Order: sequence, then structure tokens, then C-alpha cells
Amino acid sequence: MKHHQLGRRVLVPLAFLAPAGIYILAFYGFPIVRNLVMGFQKYTASSFYTGEAPWAGWENYRAAIESPIFGKALLNTFLFTAGSIVGQFVIGLLLALYFTKKFPFSNTLRSLLLLPWLIPMIVSAAIWRWILDKDSGVLNNVLDAVGIASSHPGWLTSTSLALVSVIIVNIWIGIPFNTIILYGGLQDIPDELYEAASIDGASRVKLFWNITWPLLRPVVNVVLVLGVVYTLKVLDIILGLTDGGPANATQTLATQTYHLSFVQFDFGQGAAFSNMLIAISLIFAIVYLRANRRAIDE
Repeated sequence: MKHHQLGRRVLVPLAFLAPAGIYILAFYGFPIVRNLVMGFQKYTASSFYTGEAPWAGWENYRAAIESPIFGKALLNTFLFTAGSIVGQFVIGLLLALYFTKKFPFSNTLRSLLLLPWLIPMIVSAAIWRWILDKDSGVLNNVLDAVGIASSHPGWLTSTSLALVSVIIVNIWIGIPFNTIILYGGLQDIPDELYEAASIDGASRVKLFWNITWPLLRPVVNVVLVLGVVYTLKVLDIILGLTDGGPANATQTLATQTYHLSFVQFDFGQGAAFSNMLIAISLIFAIVYLRANRRAIDE
């Protein structure tokens, strides 16, 4: 009887977990393993028909690193990710702090803030492409009307402005996620701590650094790690705005992976670029979380 109950206690949880486990292995585990293997093969469009994909070893990675676009794509990936994360987090935190104050229609405004996050990426890209168009874009027309930029800057066609424009659009898209998650973290901080510190004469700056920031740190870790991992692989918004141009000014590792795999049909090199993106994401997550844990322990 005891063995039967023990077996039931073990099998019942496993039965509930099995569907999720099978789903993860089928739709996440297998593609990742397949992509890792493909990165070491000469896998082209013909491989789908012939089934032949000769082993290439590290050749795909060597060709990817030695390609003229690799250095530019790596730098753009870093700039795009760093700029997006800093902008999204800072503005998101400021908005989260603002919405902790009670004022009329605060709930409505907070709900409307989700709109950029809910709109499909390709739709957002189309809207912003129209706004930033050099000749007929809303932004240039407004700037021209107020006498700021009569020359109509090429926000998406200038090599010096395109990456900045793409970063600004991605910041706009990512603000709602940062705001909502950080706002939820702020709601969990007891008001009694602020009241006690205020009685002791603490200023707003001291309240933030001594109470808000330390208690919000676990939420900040989640927001930053997820934000970096997600931003590193952003593809659709860049393709929709600039397609990696002009002159590879907005080409990143993610867009180069797409072009190699689905434009040039060199799936081996595309997989190599993709695997490097996965490695960068893992390294960042491990290093950041370990450094943050060490700071908390100290």
C-alpha cells in the first residue's frame, strides 16, 4: 500500500509535467540541437532535396568571423543592444515610479502604455518607416514646419542616422515591458518603509537609493537579462525599417543570420552566426547574474 501511494505521488506530478516537457523538447530542444549540428555542416538549399550535408568542422565559423561584415555586425549588435536596453530601462523605470503616484486616469494611461508592446512588430515597423521617411515622413514635415530641419534628414537612409533611428524605435517598443514589470516590483515594496524613513528625514533621493533600488534589484535583474537576450536577436523591426542598410549601417548578427540562411540559402554559415548569438546571450546572462550575486553577498 505504501509503495503504491509513493509511486502515485511520483507518477502524478510527472504526468502533469510530461506534456510541457515534450513540448519544450520538440519545439525548443530539438531546433537548438539541430542548429548546433548544422553550424558544422555545409548545409545549403540542395541539402533539403539530396539529404547530403558534408561535415565542415569549424569552417563555417571561420568564414563567418573572417567575412567583411562580421566586425560591423558585431559592433552594431553591441550598440543596438546597449542603446536599446539603457533607453528602455531608464524611461521604463521613470514611468514606473511616476505611475506609483495616485492621479486621475492613471490606470487608463497605464493600460494605453501597453499599445506599443501589443502591436505586431511588422506593423510597428511599417508605421515608423512612414513616420521617418525622408521626403513625406511626418517627423521631417513637423521639423520643417517649426523651422528645425528644413533639409529633411534621412533618418533611415543616412549611414550616420539609421542605427540611431532603429534604436529609438526599439526603445519605444520595449518601454511598456520595462514599465509594467518594474511597476509590479515597486508595488511589492511596503509603504511602511518609506513612511519610517520619511519620519527620519530621508530625502527622495535617499529613499530611492536606500529602499527602492535594493528591494527592486531582483526585478531589475530579470528585466535586464530578459531585455538583453531578447534585444540581441531582434530581427523583424530592423528588417522592416532598413533591411540592414544603408551600406550595412544597421546590420547585426541577427539580420546577418537571416540574410545568410533565407536570402543566400547558406544555412551552415547562418547557423554559425545564430550559434554565436546564443553563446553571447548565455555568457552575458551567466556573467551578469554571478556578478550581481557577488555584489549582493558583499
